[in-house]
Amino acid sequence: MAFVVAIDGPAGTGKGTITKIISKRMNLLNIDTGAMYRSVTLACIRNNVAPNEEKKIEKILDNIDIELKNMDGEQKIFLNGEDVSKEIRTPEVDEQVAKFAALKSVRDKLTPIQRKIGENNNIIMEGRDIGTVVFPNADVKIFLDCSLEERAKRRYLQNLKKGINESYDEVLKAIIERHKLETERKIAPFIKANDAITIDSTNLTIQETVNEVEKIIKSKMS
Repeated sequence: MAFVVAIDGPAGTGKGTITKIISKRMNLLNIDTGAMYRSVTLACIRNNVAPNEEKKIEKILDNIDIELKNMDGEQKIFLNGEDVSKEIRTPEVDEQVAKFAALKSVRDKLTPIQRKIGENNNIIMEGRDIGTVVFPNADVKIFLDCSLEERAKRRYLQNLKKGINESYDEVLKAIIERHKLETERKIAPFIKANDAITIDSTNLTIQETVNEVEKIIKSKMS
């Protein structure tokens, strides 16, 4: 196993942004596990398959191909050869992803893929269960936290930049509902690893958060 950095935390804490910056600054391969779960969700939505139709979901999983590629300095995700980097970030996928990610069949499909990537690469991986399930022996475990209101504000502004027309109240409601689903699910519930270091980014800028994360990683490398 190579050097592994696990970044966990709830939606809207800036995990994706921070991970991308750190990966470039410290030459670590960036793996966005959330994008993988979103791709499965998108595939199910396109096939009109609901979260409770497990047989149909298993059939989709048997024929699904998910690839993460770095293109022009940006990570793109491909679903069966199609670039779905934008499609997986829509409110429709936001609303459904926690339900599909809670399914054992989905996690059984994606967790081994995520582990395999970490076998031969120095990686930084972000998600909900990286330090607890995917890489419980990760060299560095960081739990990135933030207040609900700040998380909703960040996601709302992020959506505006992407042209997604959703009100702040709608975003806040979606984040609260998703958090409830993720923490109460039976399979790999969203919890903080006992040995993870918490960083509360509520009152921190992106750069300040990056500096904190980088300091922790460097202390573990020495």
